[in-house]
Amino acid sequence: MQTGKQLSTSIDARVPTAARMYDHYLGGKDNYAADRAACEELDKVVPSTRRLAVNNRRFLQRVVRVLAQDHGIRQFLDHGSGLPTQDNVHQVAQRIDPDTHVVYVDNDPMVLVHGRALLDQNERTAVIHADMRETDAIFSHPDTERLIDFTQPVAVLFNSVMHCIPDSDTDGPLAVVRRVSERLVPGSYLVMCQLVSEDPEVRKFVTDFMDQATQGHWGRVRQEKDVAEWFEGMEILDPGLVEVSTWRPDSEVAPRQLTHEWIEFGGVARVV
Repeated sequence: MQTGKQLSTSIDARVPTAARMYDHYLGGKDNYAADRAACEELDKVVPSTRRLAVNNRRFLQRVVRVLAQDHGIRQFLDHGSGLPTQDNVHQVAQRIDPDTHVVYVDNDPMVLVHGRALLDQNERTAVIHADMRETDAIFSHPDTERLIDFTQPVAVLFNSVMHCIPDSDTDGPLAVVRRVSERLVPGSYLVMCQLVSEDPEVRKFVTDFMDQATQGHWGRVRQEKDVAEWFEGMEILDPGLVEVSTWRPDSEVAPRQLTHEWIEFGGVARVV
């Protein structure tokens, strides 16, 4: 059973958020001093984080292009979408087919403000304010019902967001994935990746640091085996579950994640 999540509608510049920290790492301007300070502290232990964020964004863009161009997907539901930046999901997908529909979901009120300003003139795209664990509320939201036809294949994205979800039998990542996949028709796709480390000290430091910095809006850094569990029962696309900079790179000289204290790990799977 899903329980209602209390969503904040106010922006507190004193408390870092994962979305604004990610924005800072990508070179954006929609972040505050508290977010930048948190990034500086994080970099002392995991200095590859900026490169990791950039590579993850490129992974998302490649995935969307492949799903739209090679698999004919014309509907995208992006959970935990974060602040708008260059080449967002709708921009990549709508270059292939302008009629592609995209719904962004985020619980950060700043994402809502900036996202709606960006999408004001795009009637095929919407951003809704919701907790990504609230599957019922997301799927029944008026903008979702207007734009997404769940009798047809949909690509559902959980890109670098599962580490923000605490473990729970009812609302943890595995429960959310199962709840979502049960509602999708065969031929739909799930894109999932998150921060992982096989180093227990790194996992503990980052988990504790981010939990404290975001005042509890965090889950945990996990291991590759945890991510693999989410994909059970689905058909995983080549090259399988990997560090995301190696997922169908654009060229042999494409940027790679060269440091491995932690990585973004995941892939793309087809619902069968």
